[in-house]
Amino acid sequence: MPNRRSAVKSQRADKKRHLRNLKIKQQLKRTVKKFLALLSAKNVAEAKVLAKTVYSLLDKAAKKRIIHPNTADRKKSRLAKRLLKTEALPSKAT
Repeated sequence: MPNRRSAVKSQRADKKRHLRNLKIKQQLKRTVKKFLALLSAKNVAEAKVLAKTVYSLLDKAAKKRIIHPNTADRKKSRLAKRLLKTEALPSKAT
């Protein structure tokens, strides 16, 4: 239990920040999962549209220091690589 009033206030602020950061991380994870699902379903057109959203969310999270900027860059790079790989694969028309 904090001894000072400023520590109590700090705890409240920390809790608010934690919840906000958690919400942003959850949204990011949901969007990345949706993007990967589109790639596994070979739906490249929709995945390209969603890729812009994913990149934007990663950049915003990095800017707010919710995730490390290098982590955001690494994730964007790997997702882009997977998109290009899926795009290059010949689709089976059966």
